[in-house]
Amino acid sequence: MRLINVTTMRLEEYFGFQIPPYAILSHCWGTDEITFQDFASPDWRRMRGASKIERSSFVCRQHGWNYIWIDTCCIDKSSSAELSEAINSMYKWYAKSEVCFAYLDDVNCSEGMEAIRKSRWFTRGWTLQELIAPLYVEFLDQRWQPVGKKSDLSALLSEITTVPENVLEEPLVLKFCSVARRMSWAAHRETTRDEDIAYCLLGIFDVNMPLLYGEGARAFTRLQEEILKETDDQSLFAWGSQSYAYLKTHTGVLALHPLDFAMSKNIIPFPSKPRRQPYSMTNKGLQIELPILEVIDDKNMVRTVSRCWTVITKMISRTSLHYLW
Repeated sequence: MRLINVTTMRLEEYFGFQIPPYAILSHCWGTDEITFQDFASPDWRRMRGASKIERSSFVCRQHGWNYIWIDTCCIDKSSSAELSEAINSMYKWYAKSEVCFAYLDDVNCSEGMEAIRKSRWFTRGWTLQELIAPLYVEFLDQRWQPVGKKSDLSALLSEITTVPENVLEEPLVLKFCSVARRMSWAAHRETTRDEDIAYCLLGIFDVNMPLLYGEGARAFTRLQEEILKETDDQSLFAWGSQSYAYLKTHTGVLALHPLDFAMSKNIIPFPSKPRRQPYSMTNKGLQIELPILEVIDDKNMVRTVSRCWTVITKMISRTSLHYLW
């Protein structure tokens, strides 16, 4: 893990237990960010994006920390192996930070607390884990002035993001949230690359997988397949769409995008029965044991009951699957 020494303003690399206490920056990327290669240049301070590194390092020093991690310049993105390792480790890095400074470059705190609602920081895919993982988050406005702490703003942040307050206050609670609920938090978030809408959720589901830029929407399918290997939470299948035409054309059991879970934030799973057969993805599709409600022979479909339900309506989730004999 590379860290910026905020006294010398140089990168230092540490491994394992040698990693010193550090702060971490959460921000939305601009067009003039300082890269790893830029930061190695003696002239990096003259570049347009230098002020973000200098100001965040200054704030870090003010808080008494000697090191800060900033994704733009602490990762060598020209190395696909290093980028893959970093993205698979990123949730852990945010979780282990002493404090996360969330820089809202489009917010002026003089406009009042409600001004943060409109920040694009809340629309980006990567910032979801950057909000949840660190125990301590301090929000800063465009002038690097304090806006407030996550612990003090938890009610407002929950309203903006739909992430429950108890998850914001204690990240360890995350594992008790259903798969569908966690997916719903990312439903309306965006990423520059199609693949990143899956990669930015790896830490949220505590899974790892290799990065394959160029695979497009297939990345989100792979994410769900990795989740299948780690949990028996059938709320993964409790997604839907308000578009009937979409549901008619998409017949797979796995969703295409987190947006498919937009209406699933209140889904919780039933406890798993110990005798139930484990399910898995095969070369023929999903192999799973479920109660069958109806067989629709002319469409090669069965209607089944998933082991999850909606908290508010108390409705059991039903799923239609194509079957193969």
